Amino acid sequence: MASWAATRPTAPPRRHPERTLLRGLPIVPSLILLVVFLAGPIIYCIYAAFTNMALTGQEGTQFVGFENFTRAFTDDAFWNSVGLTLVFTIVSAIIGQNVLGMLLALLMRSGWALIRALTSAVVIAAWVLPEVVAAYLWQAVLGPDGSWNSITGFFHLPPQNWLFTTPILAVSIANIWRGTAFSMLVYSAALSEVPRDLEEAALVDGAGRFRLLAYVTIPLVRRTIATNLMLITLQTLSVFGLIYTMTKGGPSNKSMTLPLFAYNEAFVSSDLGYGTAIALLLLLIGGVFSVIYLRALSKSEPIR
Repeated sequence: MASWAATRPTAPPRRHPERTLLRGLPIVPSLILLVVFLAGPIIYCIYAAFTNMALTGQEGTQFVGFENFTRAFTDDAFWNSVGLTLVFTIVSAIIGQNVLGMLLALLMRSGWALIRALTSAVVIAAWVLPEVVAAYLWQAVLGPDGSWNSITGFFHLPPQNWLFTTPILAVSIANIWRGTAFSMLVYSAALSEVPRDLEEAALVDGAGRFRLLAYVTIPLVRRTIATNLMLITLQTLSVFGLIYTMTKGGPSNKSMTLPLFAYNEAFVSSDLGYGTAIALLLLLIGGVFSVIYLRALSKSEPIR
């Protein structure tokens, strides 16, 4: 009898709804703030995207269904902005900030303490500068009378106005310069967790520096790479102030990325409905990138 009583399954503890409610009370203000300031504007933007809402005369706003989205898909200016946005994101984030951030992290890991401190100070100083300040700085560097033409003129090379001939490349360079610090800090933290004895063993076994990086170091931080790529991609897709200050999307819409295109349609052309629809499509593009990176993260198992 005693043994049966000892092995008898105990009844699950009774739940008290009052206690559950009391435990949830501290997060109620946060939930209210999220609904009011995050979910509320998003829901309103979704509503506006299906209307003909204008910046003025909103009394005549009517529901137009998918008309704004149909207009976007048949608008050459929209597809031009999509292409420029992808070029800007791939060049300045996926290639520029990601690769340069990894190289700086690797160099700082193997460099002297003084070199590491100076490099960190310079790169992080560029990161903390406001977008407007960084934009004016690079406008002064790449303009027709800028520092770059002064340097090339010393070597008797013809001057070039980057902001006019290749504006999307000019803003990409500025964004790389400003945003590389984030990738550098993320990769520096990840590389600090890579075991030194594992790398030394690979070098002793005959692996060169390139093979050490490709087959030992990179696989150990591949999850960090995917996470960093997702973060800098989403951040770069929404860059507005840097491009607007440097080129305003010109000349001839050669640097008109989707954030600037949505702004012009909503606040310059006063077509809030169409501008909001473009913003939602930009959100959809960011969601596609996020799904790709999250799938890459789920497939990469951490090395134990």
